Amino acid sequence: MIGLVVGVVAKLLTPGKDPGGFIITALIGIAGSLLATWVGQNLFGWYQDGQSAGFIASVVGAIVLLLIYHLVKRKSA
Repeated sequence: MIGLVVGVVAKLLTPGKDPGGFIITALIGIAGSLLATWVGQNLFGWYQDGQSAGFIASVVGAIVLLLIYHLVKRKSA
């Protein structure tokens, strides 16, 4: 459920046309949370093993994924 909320917030904050509907939005939110957790644990040391990223960091991770999507889509079009 939180993945969907994160995905929706990220879509609202990111300009441009975004992929998919309900399922894609939830997957982007979940992937953003996983990305933020990984970056926070491995690159910055913000989280310890077993901790996950918070809501704001998850939204930032989802926004990063959406921006990467836009860059890839623009280059392929």
